[in-house]
Amino acid sequence: MAAWRHLLYCISLVQLRLWRAGALPGIVMVMMLAAGCAGNEIVAAAPNVATSAFTSVEDATIAATPSPIVSDTPPREIAVQPDVVVTTAVAVLTAPPTETPAEAPTVSIAALLPTPTPTATPAPVIEPTPDGVARQIRVPILMYHYLSAPPPGADIYRQDLSVPPERFAAHLDRLLAEGYTTVNLYQVLDALQRGAPLPDKPVVLTFDDGYRDNYENAFPLLKERSMQATIFVVTDFIDEERPAYLTWDMAREMLEAGVSIESHGRNHVSLAKKDDDYLVWQALGSLETIEYELGVRPRFVSYPAGEYDRRTIDIFQSAHYWGGLTTRQGATLDNQRLFELPRIRVRNTTTPDELIRLLTLDW
Repeated sequence: MAAWRHLLYCISLVQLRLWRAGALPGIVMVMMLAAGCAGNEIVAAAPNVATSAFTSVEDATIAATPSPIVSDTPPREIAVQPDVVVTTAVAVLTAPPTETPAEAPTVSIAALLPTPTPTATPAPVIEPTPDGVARQIRVPILMYHYLSAPPPGADIYRQDLSVPPERFAAHLDRLLAEGYTTVNLYQVLDALQRGAPLPDKPVVLTFDDGYRDNYENAFPLLKERSMQATIFVVTDFIDEERPAYLTWDMAREMLEAGVSIESHGRNHVSLAKKDDDYLVWQALGSLETIEYELGVRPRFVSYPAGEYDRRTIDIFQSAHYWGGLTTRQGATLDNQRLFELPRIRVRNTTTPDELIRLLTLDW
């Protein structure tokens, strides 16, 4: 699985850069990159092969033909950046048609690739076409982190960011009692871009970091009340199977129940003042991992620690994210600043009364 992600990531990086430069990637370049990522194993196994297009990896084959040319020169290695992400490659390797024996042995490419874990394929989400109207709407986006009581000896940050389950349940019940309806970020974007209607008192629930207690404590309470939420996950932490964070199986279960899973970067490092290569690694690495594991493409990023700059926005936008969430306090959203959406931080000390007060502020 890791090797396949690495191969995919390499091709995506080239495609993204060529796309941003206004050029379409050639199939030969893509195949050269793929050969470099794979260490030339396929080329070594089938000398004197040519490239042509195909539409399905599973249908592709490699036809080997004995080469009349003998060479001691090893295949040239192609240098690639490590840990880079990828969209899909489209190519086939076939032997020269004039010299292929009638019964040339063939090897299925599908047999060389890892078998991904089967996941449900949700309906594709289409970006709403902007109607050209500059628009502001007032939709509070709540920002939670831990959904558990802080452990003994926890530092001030862990204490501040921890909301016990019983208090979270009280928050949800008070929201319902006050007539609030949870919506997701896709509905909010549609309202911002096209003026699509929202409920009278919409509110978005978000969780940063993807802690395991979001699944163990928040998820059951949300399901009981049929309420929506969005979780921004740190993909490397899940891949590393850190016990404090979600697993991909947990994320799949929540996704199937209507919880949105979006990007919080690869490793929770500040995205401000970073070069383009690093930002591409973060944007595409997180996106491709979520898409591979869950079968959905994340469209929103929550900037780790709320740190970002103009270059961060440009790179994530060029990677086809649709919006970014900050830690800036506020509830007024502007479709001219989709990558700087404000939120309302929920703290350990936030009571239901305080929560409602924050929701009614004019900010």
